[in-house]
Amino acid sequence: MSAASFFDRQMETLPRGELDALVDERIQYTARYARDHSPFYRNWFREHGIRPEDIKSHDDLKSLPIISGRTIREHQPPQKSEFLFRSVPWEEIFTVHETSGTSGTPKSFFLTWEDWERYAAKYARIFASQGFGKGDRVVICASYGMNVGANTMTLAARGIGMTIIPIGKCTFPRRILESYQPTGIVGSVFKLLRLARQLEGEGLDPRETSLERLIVGGESFADESRAYLAEVWDREVFNTYGSTEGTMCGECRERSGLHVPEDLVHLDVYDPSMGGFVPDGECGRAVLTTLVPPGGRCGTLLINYDTEDTTVVMTREPCACGRTHMKIYSPQREAETLWIMGTPVNRVDIERGVFQRGNIEYLTGEYEAFVYHGENGGVVLRVSMEALDPAHLPGEEIGERFIASFLRAKPGLAPAISEDFHVLFKFTPPGGLELSRVKGRPKRLVDRR
Repeated sequence: MSAASFFDRQMETLPRGELDALVDERIQYTARYARDHSPFYRNWFREHGIRPEDIKSHDDLKSLPIISGRTIREHQPPQKSEFLFRSVPWEEIFTVHETSGTSGTPKSFFLTWEDWERYAAKYARIFASQGFGKGDRVVICASYGMNVGANTMTLAARGIGMTIIPIGKCTFPRRILESYQPTGIVGSVFKLLRLARQLEGEGLDPRETSLERLIVGGESFADESRAYLAEVWDREVFNTYGSTEGTMCGECRERSGLHVPEDLVHLDVYDPSMGGFVPDGECGRAVLTTLVPPGGRCGTLLINYDTEDTTVVMTREPCACGRTHMKIYSPQREAETLWIMGTPVNRVDIERGVFQRGNIEYLTGEYEAFVYHGENGGVVLRVSMEALDPAHLPGEEIGERFIASFLRAKPGLAPAISEDFHVLFKFTPPGGLELSRVKGRPKRLVDRR
C-alpha cells in the first residue's frame, strides 16, 4: 500500500530549538496541573518544599525526586482509601487500566478520552513512520483488556485510515490471512515464530502471504532473534515499545533506534547506583514525565516516574527519515535482569545465544533459563531449549556457540567459566519447557538461588 511518511509532519519535524521550547512550555503547564488536580503531587510538592511555578524547563525536572511503581501502589487502595494519582473527577474517566501486577498489587491508571487521543497519536506516528497508511490492514496479536497496547493501536489506525483485524492472539486459522489479505501484523517474536510454524504445518509458506511487514511489541528482543524472524517471513521487522504509563516509542523505516514523542512524554535516563541522571550515550533507567498540552486534562499524571526499564539516549540529531525527535535504544525490563557474580544478565543475553546462526536451525526458538547455587559453591546457569528433534542435534556445538555469544556480551564472567560459574544445557521436545504450562507471558530468566 502507498503509505504516508508522517502522521503529524509539522510536530514530528519540529526543529530542535522549537521542540525544546514546546517541551518546556508543557512542563510548566504540567507542573501547575499537578498542583491543582493531583492529590498525590499536591502533597508531594508540599512535603519536598517544591514550588511548581519554579519548574520551568526540562532541566528543572532533574532536581526533583524520583517516584516509582511502589509509590503508586502505596497511594491507592488497599494502602489508601482513594486513588491519589487520579487527576480528574470520576465522571471524566473514560477507562480504568491496571499493570500486570508482577511486583505485587497492580498499579491503577485512569484515562480520559483526551488521554486516549494522545496515546493514539503516539502510535499513529509509529505506524506512519514504518510505512503504514490508508488501505493497510493490520492483524493485532495482543490482548484487549486492562493492557492499553491493543486498544491504542486500534484507535491509532482510525487516524491514518488503516483497517484493524483485532484477533487478540497469534493462533488463528490461515483463512484470516487468505480472506482479508492483511499487510501487517503486530505480535511478539515468539508468537510470530509459532504462527509461522503453524502455517508451514498447514502447507502455507509464511513468505508467500500478503504480509508486508512485522511489528514486534511488548518485550525486548535480541538482534539475532529479529534477524531470524525476518528470515522466516522474508519481511522487515520493526520494533516498538510502550507501556500503560504512556511511553509509546517506535522505530521508523531507518530502524536505527526508537523515536520518543518528545512533545507528549518527556524521557530522561537515571542511574540509581549513582543517584543521578546520566548524559546521552550512557545507560540507565528511563524516567518519564507526562506532558499535558496547555488547557488539556489528564487522568493519571506522572512526574519523574522510574519505569525500571533500562535504555540509552542514542541521539537528538535529526534522523534520516526527517524526524527530529530523539532516539533511544530498545529498553530492557530491569525485572528481567539478575546479577551473576557482579555482572548483570538480562533475558536478552540468553536469547542472543539461543538464536545464534548454527543453533537456531535445530531449535524452535523457545527457551527458559534458571540460576542456582552450585553444589560446591559458585553459580549454575541452566538453559533449556526446545529442539525440533532432541534425539538428533549437535548439543555440544550448540552449547559452545551459546557460551561464545554469552561471553562476548558478558566478558566479566569469562574468568569464572567452568570454575565458579557453570552453564548447563537441556534440550526438550516442543511443549517440554516449564513455561509451556504457565498462562500469560512467561518469565524466561528465573533466579532460584
